[in-house]
Amino acid sequence: FLETTAYFCMKPKMGEKEVSPHSFFSIWHEFSSDFKDFWKKENKLILQERVKEAEEVCRQKKGKSLYNIRPKHDSGIVSKICSNS
Repeated sequence: FLETTAYFCMKPKMGEKEVSPHSFFSIWHEFSSDFKDFWKKENKLILQERVKEAEEVCRQKKGKSLYNIRPKHDSGIVSKICSNS
């Protein structure tokens, strides 16, 4: 515990000789809960961006036809029979 507090450069409060676990972990709890909230918000934004990108790709694919429709030509048997009559 003392090595951890020294690593984070925590100094004891006025009138105390050492950093108490309560003071260290109260600060650590605030930091970790803030970090968790920001993490969730950032992940939500990333997910929204990916959904928008996927929707755009779908719109582009729907705009482009996967097959070509050619106009009907009168070259079949029915057209030959009808034209002879």
